[in-house]
Amino acid sequence: MSQSHQQPALSKCPGCAEPPAAGDLFCGVCGYDLSAVPARPGDRPTMAITVPPAASGSEAVRWPAAAETDSSDVPAPVHRPSDLPGTDSGGRPLAEQEQVQEPGAAAGQGAAVGPGPEPVGGPEPSAVPVRHDDRAVPGGAEHSGDFALAAPDPRTAEHAAAAAAAPAAGGKVCVACRSGRVDPDGYCENCGHAQPRERDHMEQELGSVAAVSDRGLRHHRNEDSFAVSSTALPDGSPAVVAIVCDGVSSASRPDEASAAAANAANESLLESLPRGTHPQQAMHEAIVAASEAVNALAQEPAGAMEHDAHRHQNAPACTLVGAVMAGELLIVGWVGDSRVYWVPEDRSRPTARLTEDDSWAAQMVAAGLMNEAEAYADERAHAITGWLGADAYELEPHTAAFKPDRPGLVVVCTDGLWNYAESAEEMAAAVPADAQEHPLRGAQVLVGHALDGGGHDNVTVALLPFAVRPQGAGSACETV
Repeated sequence: MSQSHQQPALSKCPGCAEPPAAGDLFCGVCGYDLSAVPARPGDRPTMAITVPPAASGSEAVRWPAAAETDSSDVPAPVHRPSDLPGTDSGGRPLAEQEQVQEPGAAAGQGAAVGPGPEPVGGPEPSAVPVRHDDRAVPGGAEHSGDFALAAPDPRTAEHAAAAAAAPAAGGKVCVACRSGRVDPDGYCENCGHAQPRERDHMEQELGSVAAVSDRGLRHHRNEDSFAVSSTALPDGSPAVVAIVCDGVSSASRPDEASAAAANAANESLLESLPRGTHPQQAMHEAIVAASEAVNALAQEPAGAMEHDAHRHQNAPACTLVGAVMAGELLIVGWVGDSRVYWVPEDRSRPTARLTEDDSWAAQMVAAGLMNEAEAYADERAHAITGWLGADAYELEPHTAAFKPDRPGLVVVCTDGLWNYAESAEEMAAAVPADAQEHPLRGAQVLVGHALDGGGHDNVTVALLPFAVRPQGAGSACETV
């Protein structure tokens, strides 16, 4: 397209800054000769920057490969255009060996920035422009003569701050930003996000026994606890242990009570079973040891008791249920309303609940005052009549011994699960078909079943596969 060359129109007089009238050759105020204004310079089209063809035998430009992201989640460094060989607007190769003259220094005494080929047809080294990317040079940036960028890359600055706050080896990492250190109070130093408690969700798999515990969807903390372990009997045969405890929410420090009871019962069984104590007697002793551990929590120092005179009337409390597989025996023990179910491997066989609740509903049914449906529909149904704690009426550990004649699965759980699968048939229907071979996955599915049902309570379940060879019909059962 052709362009016309006209005298540029002025918005104001160069002499007095007054706007001239249209078509005036002289300013009407100061008489300035408006025709003396220099003409518009000729247009200079933009020159394309082209890379000259590589010389014969020379290699093509190799682009540096970006570094991979490391475990700190800091992104790979960005390669700026100045990091690569190129040409200036005249098509000449840029010098890669630049020399910057420091103020007050003689010509030719500037600091060499980096090795590179001599410029071809370019300016002298002393006239090379100063870079603005502030590369690291020997002697420090303050001696390089380079100008720093006006502002750092905000993404790099953000990740640099996160990397500075990253925890040392073995420390906890924030679940939100994945880079900040978690303070002892449970908050991230980098983003301030509150971290989930360690007991909000717990899983453990030990050989053929597995357990899962979850806070649920309504409670602010997980007041359940569990312990799974294994040991050997005097004859060398294995013994597997699972203990599940449910803290009483109306009592103080229920989470501490359940943890203390589970640990004490587990340690007692691991100490008595290898000595040859009968598993049923060992279970009784374990429940007593758990009760003593919970009672000890109520023994507050005198100073603490002065601030809460009624603290001793609301002592820490919990329920307990446990199972031991030793030899050909299955031993269960309990205090409270946590339960043990038996689910045979052959689902056509009958299932069974192996425990009886220490609850108001169970008492009404046992006394013949209500049927089971009426009792458990009452709002008082889940009021427990037995528990571990300093304010318990009287400790009455229940134990039972079974000798299964077929393989099956032992389900040890709190009411956070069986509230959504109360009968033995409902529990068997909720247990996945492959739980016998994959107990951890089966426990995860059962916890998910409770959460899908509403998750109104903490949920804890332990699964113990029981493998035996068929020995005929019937099974022995002895209850104490």
